[in-house]
Amino acid sequence: MKVKKVEKDTVSKGRKTGIIFILGTLIAIGPFSIDAYLPAFDQIASDFKVDTSTIGLTLTTYFIGIGLGQLAYGPLMDKYGRRKPLIAGLVLYIVTCLMCVFAYDVLSLAILRFFMALGACAGMVASKAVVRDLFEKEQVADVLSTLMLIMGIAPIIAPTVGGVIVSTLHWEWVFYGLAIFAGIMLLNVSFFLPESFVPNKATRLHPLPVLREYWGIYKNKDFFLFSSARGFVIGMLLGYVAAAPFIFVEYFQMGTDNFGYIFGSNAAGLIAGSQVNRFFLMRYKTFDVTYVVSVLLTIVCLSLLAYGLLFDPIFWVVFPGLFLMMTLIGFQNPNTTALALMPFTRRAGSASAFVGAVSMIFGSLTSWFVATFLTTSLTPLFLLIAFCGVMAHVAIESYRVRKQ
Repeated sequence: MKVKKVEKDTVSKGRKTGIIFILGTLIAIGPFSIDAYLPAFDQIASDFKVDTSTIGLTLTTYFIGIGLGQLAYGPLMDKYGRRKPLIAGLVLYIVTCLMCVFAYDVLSLAILRFFMALGACAGMVASKAVVRDLFEKEQVADVLSTLMLIMGIAPIIAPTVGGVIVSTLHWEWVFYGLAIFAGIMLLNVSFFLPESFVPNKATRLHPLPVLREYWGIYKNKDFFLFSSARGFVIGMLLGYVAAAPFIFVEYFQMGTDNFGYIFGSNAAGLIAGSQVNRFFLMRYKTFDVTYVVSVLLTIVCLSLLAYGLLFDPIFWVVFPGLFLMMTLIGFQNPNTTALALMPFTRRAGSASAFVGAVSMIFGSLTSWFVATFLTTSLTPLFLLIAFCGVMAHVAIESYRVRKQ
């Protein structure tokens, strides 16, 4: 079936709402694939006869796969349109989910998680690119905030769903569930998501032209600064995600049953931030909101570090601090993404892929850091959060100074 390219002005408001919902569920596959199996860490570690921290390797390979995969999907979606690579990615995701059920050790699961991520990131790249295709520049940050609302539901319900599955069945059924979820998305894309971009057959897929294309994007100063800021913010977020089982289950002894509620409530802060952000964008410029939030986020991160260094951490201080951090990240994620993509139209697919890849590279580094150093104290996590917060603000401040 031949799919025509849909222009911005030919899509009705109602249809755009349906498209936004599909894109939101597609982009949610990524975080759902992370959070749904967090409650299963103890069970997987027991089956594979390793420490829980060793299972963190499967998170690191997942983040690496998402980072590298997005770099590949960018030029693919510019050359072949958004739909074909997206469908291929979903098929890859479903197949590797089912293969994860038969993993026999940590290494095999980690490798499969890498390929699972290669499939999942197709939805992440396509979602941002389709938004950039179908909506005006001034609407992009607002639409991305809506996607963050849908996406934000995933980390709220995923640990709870995963916890129920692990306690009633076994960890393998988490991956069966993910495969079913992706199958539904595949049907939605196949029958309801229009092609939003005319394939550019001139786009070359040879590694050298692709690298030159990305280098040209990265040399754009605005992209460099905002993609770096987003990278540090997402690195902070994913470092926390990797640390969450240790923080709440091991350090604070909250128990696996309560983990989903605690983790989900912090994820609710992420949603709240993304939605309050939409109201601020109606009155203020995207950068002005981003700058103020960056200052607040830096203060929160440094306060957590100071508290961790001066006192013995207690739950009722750390938990609100992390909740506030997540709320502010809810602002920064769509805003820094929109600002990074703002200079691009023709290369929106590649730029969307690159901004996502930068973030996942940061995420893989922070998850590795957590798995390596977060063993008995929360101090390494607080150091990581503070470093990411400060560096994100340095990038945003650099843009402000350059534009004065």
